[in-house]
Amino acid sequence: MTPPTMQKTYRQVKTMQQVSDNDRFPSRKHPRLKQFDYSSPNYYFITVCTGDRRHLFGEARKLNRFGEIALEAIQRIPDHFPQVTVEKAVVMPNHVHMILALQDKGSDISTIVGQYKSYVSRCIRQIQPMERIWQTSFHDHVIRNKQSYEKIWLYIHANPDNWEKDCFYSEKQT
Repeated sequence: MTPPTMQKTYRQVKTMQQVSDNDRFPSRKHPRLKQFDYSSPNYYFITVCTGDRRHLFGEARKLNRFGEIALEAIQRIPDHFPQVTVEKAVVMPNHVHMILALQDKGSDISTIVGQYKSYVSRCIRQIQPMERIWQTSFHDHVIRNKQSYEKIWLYIHANPDNWEKDCFYSEKQT
């Protein structure tokens, strides 16, 4: 049996470890809408970033081979998910934006984006093996009205022209 003074010390150390682990690894904010069915018909604004936001896809107005693969894969999403249309999309040096419209209940957004990322990764790794192509997860936003849709559509359309003002902008890095 451990003496009482040792038990207290052990508890204090354990508590200190928990605090320091929480400081080092903050809990991730869950941005998804609670109780929302992400497989329901709706419009979704999706952003997917490259790992460490490296510039893998070329320049803002001139895609390289990897950027062409990423764009072609976006265009092929409806071939694999017939209930989905791609309303607008752009491939930037270190991220991808798209508006996806789910017409009928079917695959959820996570499945669609996950398969997109997986396909692009496989294609790029055939050309050049890399450890990490994409950042973990992706950002999604449920578009709730026409004004929001139009604002996001225009943002995606103008993104290459506004690259240096973009929140994902960084100096070229590979």
